[in-house]
Amino acid sequence: MSSHSTPASDTPTDFCFRCIGCGDVGHAASQDFRCSPCGDLLEIVYPGWKNAKPDAQKLKSGWAQRRLSNSALDLSGVWRFRDLLPALADESNAITLHEGNTPLYELPRCAKISGVPKLFAKHQGMNPTGSFKDTGMTVAATFARRAGFRWVACASTGNTSASMAAYAARGNMRSLVLVPEGKISWSKLSQSLDYGAVTCQLRTDFDGCLRLLQELVKQAPVYQLNSINPFRLEGQKTLAIELLEQLDWQPPDHIIVPGGNLGNSSAIGKALLEMRDLGLISRLPKLSVIQAEGANALVRTMRETGGKRLISLQPETRATAIRIGNPASWKKAIHVIEATGGACEQVSEIEIAQAKAEIGAEGIGCEPASAVTLAGLKRLVAQKFVKPDEVVVLVLTGNLLKDPDYTIEFHRGDLFKSGIGEPAQRALNSLRRPPIVLDATLDAVIRTLEQADTVTSES
Repeated sequence: MSSHSTPASDTPTDFCFRCIGCGDVGHAASQDFRCSPCGDLLEIVYPGWKNAKPDAQKLKSGWAQRRLSNSALDLSGVWRFRDLLPALADESNAITLHEGNTPLYELPRCAKISGVPKLFAKHQGMNPTGSFKDTGMTVAATFARRAGFRWVACASTGNTSASMAAYAARGNMRSLVLVPEGKISWSKLSQSLDYGAVTCQLRTDFDGCLRLLQELVKQAPVYQLNSINPFRLEGQKTLAIELLEQLDWQPPDHIIVPGGNLGNSSAIGKALLEMRDLGLISRLPKLSVIQAEGANALVRTMRETGGKRLISLQPETRATAIRIGNPASWKKAIHVIEATGGACEQVSEIEIAQAKAEIGAEGIGCEPASAVTLAGLKRLVAQKFVKPDEVVVLVLTGNLLKDPDYTIEFHRGDLFKSGIGEPAQRALNSLRRPPIVLDATLDAVIRTLEQADTVTSES
């Protein structure tokens, strides 16, 4: 196999920043990545595509050819699609851990449970640090170093901090992590510690951490790597490109995504719209966002204000990755939901726990926030929004090992101490597999096997 990096397109990917509110366009961005005239968020656009649109077939064949290359850039499931990303002056400067390249699993058991014939999971928890954040961080960290920054920083519920710390270390930069004290998984926190980040646990929630960070970057030479950074979203959009390639460029009917700070759904939707405009796909999948009932800012915003004004709230959910009450990218998320004809729904803590165990029973683990997708799918099927003959892809955003305490508490029966009805309790009990303590005898193990066979045959 060649180590040569194959060009997929002759069209340059020069970019500029455009405000999602007033439409102001510029070639530079402030450190808070907000529009100077109106204060809204920025996005990255490629004006060159209007006059010299990349050839769709050449892109597809070029991307396929790069899979035969041993070039560091081509081994990345993000940079392999660099024709649709901001151009690098020197490709050797990319900070990469071979992110992307995540599997697309079929879920036959969950398909039967949810009532759809073809159900897939795009598992972003198989990225280097265990979450979808890596696909965006490789791009954002690369451009941070290109801009000459020594320090990068983020506010986080856990996954962002782990990813940022890893890519900063890989790029020989220092990293500062701001996390809410006592409100993130220790498994996630341990990653940022191991990767050498200066980690601060603040006595506030995620939204308070983010507010402080935005003040910090205005006063100190620190580069912000949260998802309001549009370079993050450019990297994260490659999830959708890779997904369509895995489906032989046949779009599914629905893509369902967890909703936290809403950068990921915004990025996936941006990619879908770009791929349609470039002729890579002929139709758009519906993009739907699912939130936990206790962290349902987008759901309430769309239902109570028609998407015109964000309803912030004090979030509460055990799905810590989406425990966000003031999502920064809410306007972007609403835009892609409406542009694709998708939906926004919420699910309960019990529904999340049940869905997580059902996904696990397929031999595919995920963190709680990922499981809102299956729980949400069930609701969308019941509402007849998702039809029985449609193809659905769930985006699983984080690895099972991101929050093992949740899994242990579920299977031991400790996750819900009270306030759960008998039908829900029976449903959860059927999915629980607590560890069994036995005497160290052959008879005890054989009896356990027989009892397990009896339970399986009865169910």
